[in-house]
Amino acid sequence: MTTSPSSALRPGRRTAPQWLVPAGLILLSLIPVIAGASRMTELAGGAAITPQNARFFASPVPVVVHIVSVTVYSLLGAFQFVPALRGRRGWHRVAGGILIPAGLLAALSGLWMSAFYPLPDGDTDVPVRLLFGSAMLVSIIRGVIAIKRRDFVRHGAWMTRGYSIGVAAGTQAVVILPWMLLVGTPDELTRALLMTAAWVINLAVAEYVIHRRARQSALHVPRPAVRSRPTTAGVP
Repeated sequence: MTTSPSSALRPGRRTAPQWLVPAGLILLSLIPVIAGASRMTELAGGAAITPQNARFFASPVPVVVHIVSVTVYSLLGAFQFVPALRGRRGWHRVAGGILIPAGLLAALSGLWMSAFYPLPDGDTDVPVRLLFGSAMLVSIIRGVIAIKRRDFVRHGAWMTRGYSIGVAAGTQAVVILPWMLLVGTPDELTRALLMTAAWVINLAVAEYVIHRRARQSALHVPRPAVRSRPTTAGVP
């Protein structure tokens, strides 16, 4: 069966689906973005200091840097998953020039807060935050090294992994909320396990996307023409 030119060029048939993924990522990112905006308002408005937010008032710069950089990284990064935009070299370079510094700042500020902020008693998720924050940092750095070497495939793979870690706060809310509704407020150990599960889910999706891209690229690689051997009449 062949596709008619009119159906191939019909608007909406191929442009709409490619926006579903970035739209979903933006919706997922809105959860931590709104929470970050609330925290910024709290800091700017001089809210009451509690054991849960005292560390932010004592040292606001790291959390402000983290909120701003994560917001830029998660929202702008979603558009890198639009094939029509990703294929435009100018857009990809400009967006990458913003996303790489934003991602590095998000990872470094998150690591700083995990390592140096005095956390409330019973908080057991610091090792997990340090692990995945370091993984995000390494992923972005390896993505930069790959693009310097013009290894576009590995660049895309590592940047996808870094982004999946960076937007896991939204997934964590999606994972933890049903637990709270069905079971109740999780204890610190359960909360750490649920947060870890969210990061693992995002990384699993990232690996699926990476391998799917690789398969699609392999299908579009032109095969070398096979030259037939010259034959002599009567000889096969």
